[in-house]
Amino acid sequence: MRLAFYIASIFVLALIFLGGIFWWPLFYLLIVALPLVALGLYDIFISTSNVLHNYPVLGHLRYMLEFISPEIQQYFIETPQSGRPYNREQRSLIYRRAKGVSDTIPFGTVRDLDGDGAEFAFHSMSPKHVPESFGRIIIGGPQCNQPYNASRLNISAMSFGSLSSNAIEALNKGARRGGFAHNTGEGGLSPYHLKHGGHIIWQIGTGYFGCRTAAGRFDADAFAECATLNAVKMIEIKLSQGAKPSHGGLLPAKKVSAEIAAIRLIEQGKDCLSPPSHPEFSSPRGLLEFVDRLRSLSGFKPVGFKLCIGVRREFMSICKAMLETGILPDFITVDGSEGGTGAAPPEFSNSLGTPINEALVFVHSCLVGIGLRDKICVIASGKIATGFDMVTKLALGADICNVARPMMFAVGCIQARQCNNDSCPTGVATQNPRRASALDVEAKHVRVANYHEATIRSFLELTGAMGMDDPDKLTSEHIYRRVNDGPAQTFAELYECIEKNALRDGHVPPGIHALSWAAASADKF
Repeated sequence: MRLAFYIASIFVLALIFLGGIFWWPLFYLLIVALPLVALGLYDIFISTSNVLHNYPVLGHLRYMLEFISPEIQQYFIETPQSGRPYNREQRSLIYRRAKGVSDTIPFGTVRDLDGDGAEFAFHSMSPKHVPESFGRIIIGGPQCNQPYNASRLNISAMSFGSLSSNAIEALNKGARRGGFAHNTGEGGLSPYHLKHGGHIIWQIGTGYFGCRTAAGRFDADAFAECATLNAVKMIEIKLSQGAKPSHGGLLPAKKVSAEIAAIRLIEQGKDCLSPPSHPEFSSPRGLLEFVDRLRSLSGFKPVGFKLCIGVRREFMSICKAMLETGILPDFITVDGSEGGTGAAPPEFSNSLGTPINEALVFVHSCLVGIGLRDKICVIASGKIATGFDMVTKLALGADICNVARPMMFAVGCIQARQCNNDSCPTGVATQNPRRASALDVEAKHVRVANYHEATIRSFLELTGAMGMDDPDKLTSEHIYRRVNDGPAQTFAELYECIEKNALRDGHVPPGIHALSWAAASADKF
């Protein structure tokens, strides 16, 4: 290829020489040829790319194709079920429900119902009507004075800074229109979360953004000022998240604008660090004491924590601390390792944490085992898009579902996967004002409410079709999964469960649970 380039260069030089005789016919050819010669010389003598060094000029075609390969994959190669993290079938359903158009499919399912991993439920010959009121549930345990009547489906944690101001506004206005809650994410309580009056779950992360001192520690007065606002209905302490468990975060100084600095209570133009763990506590007992402190400062609103399940002994240590201190969280949000975020190290996203189904069963089972399941609400967060996803999560032990990426689809996200470089083509996950202006708050907030309403309706209809008049009657025996192309098994057969009060009474079944419970301590993680 390099020899061919040299021959072409000699040919161009010859054209330049002949240009004195045949100038105008060759003029336009030289306009194209000279830049290519210059590019080729750069590739051979300056570029550090092995490909360009050996294939000057032509090698750039390889990088051009690589640059657009995600779009080629998504638009031309991907099948309805093969896309990741959300396939085309899921995205299309969310778009149609958000737009309020028909969400039916023709000519039967295209899924392989006999294939490995296929999930389904049995219907009843005596279907029930499930009242709309069962699409809501009260959150607030015995230590809470301001319980919250929550929807079974809410917006999961996404910060302003990760999402644009227009996206936050559309989500919050949609939450108000549909009567459900909007989690702020750990980036602080921004004016965009409060502008339209949607109900707020204020998430407090390791950086205590919005309620921190200059040294990065928790500021009780700043917290109380915001936590007692009428719009704030619940407080969530973030211990970890599925996409990057036990990993801190860094917002580079160039992204810390005056607005971001004011919202997060940090210094403008300096790196903003979220440490991997909370500086205010270092033990399960300390966590629950912090829960109790926030509940008091907020006027006894529901306070809980969010985590991705990792070392099982550590969550069991929290359970032991509940028994020893008598302090209970009002809710626990379980994030699956398949959850998403704007930016995460691939090793953390791909290799750490427990998937949502297994994590839910474990958390539910532990709470049953210590006899406190009826006093603590469990919220599932991770890869939930449809009514059947909600049925599955409630059957595995959740009371409520939180969704993030489906809500992003509802406001226009196309899964371009550009969230981490500030070049989101739809204005959803960007801080670029020009790009963000493409998102019309007035139009998109309606789609958020539409998606929520249609999904809740589907969830209640499916529950009734399974012969139950109350979603709380769903159990792991109602959902089947086909394993290794063999006979389907119920989730109750696939996942080990602890009997009621077994941990409290010391009757722990042998196996991994017994070992983890024996090693658990209320005084250390």
